[in-house]
Amino acid sequence: MKHAKLFSILVFAVAAIYGIVGYAFLPLARFHGDLTRVGRLPESMFGWTQPQPAIPPELMRQSSWQEADVLVIGDSFSGSRVWQTKLTQQGLKVHTEHWNSVRNICKDFEPWVRGMGFKGRYIVLESIERGFHEIRHSLECHSMDFHSSIEASRPKPPPLTSFDPDQIDFSGRMTIGMQAKLNTLKYQELSAKPEFSSWSLDGGAKVVRTPNGCRLFSHHQCQDALYMGEDRAQDIDPTLIDVMMQLNQRMPGLTPIWVVVPNKSTTYLYPDKKFWEVASGRMDTPNVLARFRQALATGTVDLYPGNESHLSTTGYLMLGDLILHELEQRRNSQQPTTHDFHPGIR
Repeated sequence: MKHAKLFSILVFAVAAIYGIVGYAFLPLARFHGDLTRVGRLPESMFGWTQPQPAIPPELMRQSSWQEADVLVIGDSFSGSRVWQTKLTQQGLKVHTEHWNSVRNICKDFEPWVRGMGFKGRYIVLESIERGFHEIRHSLECHSMDFHSSIEASRPKPPPLTSFDPDQIDFSGRMTIGMQAKLNTLKYQELSAKPEFSSWSLDGGAKVVRTPNGCRLFSHHQCQDALYMGEDRAQDIDPTLIDVMMQLNQRMPGLTPIWVVVPNKSTTYLYPDKKFWEVASGRMDTPNVLARFRQALATGTVDLYPGNESHLSTTGYLMLGDLILHELEQRRNSQQPTTHDFHPGIR
């Protein structure tokens, strides 16, 4: 009886300790942004707090190859289909494929696209800056090797308009919460020093003191923001413009629009890069960096949220406006064809 009582007390004590530890660490293991997740830092410090625009779900619709007016080939910045809503809002039908499926712009790209059923003229080729160098692989590609993905046909939900970065959630893993607590303590120690400028975390993210941060971000530690650790201050290799021009020659019956999205760090920390200006001058590509810098200068908050490497809804809609304007400009400089299906771009 005595042993049973001691065992019960022990079990109760262990459960109580686990509960106390869980209450202390588990709320830190819930991540909303990709950079807070890889950096193991809490949303309560870096999660955005300013509401974002709402997007009607019907604008997120993916059109088939056969009915599309515009074909989009892009990475995760296009995979969410958010910026495309600026096109669908105007009645355009958009079909989006990921680079993981398309892979390259090979020599037989145009006949392949027509064979897939695309009857339109306009193709948006989007890439984030850090991965743009991979277009070189296309130069040696002779035949398209398409790998369809079920994700391309699945509905996409509209992005959240708000979330509570201080929400208590116990569904995470204890070890992750402990790592987040240790990182929080380390960050608090480092960031309190007057000379603090940046801190690289093991997961691949880095915290950087950002000029005018509290005018640009809404999270609680707005003087600092999270960035991808692999991002560099060096400009994009300008010879990639020659690659783009060579690949355009494989699409004589199409109108390609190249869209290079600046890294978050480029937009906030290294804005003097010249690639976008040079590419715009040589190929009339949209100068996304200049547009984003203009937005920051006029007070746009959370263009990229502090906890994300991707754009906010505000940022995506700005990108969509820029691409829609480019489509209209290209349309105005060309003669109508039977492949123009929508009056908005005729």
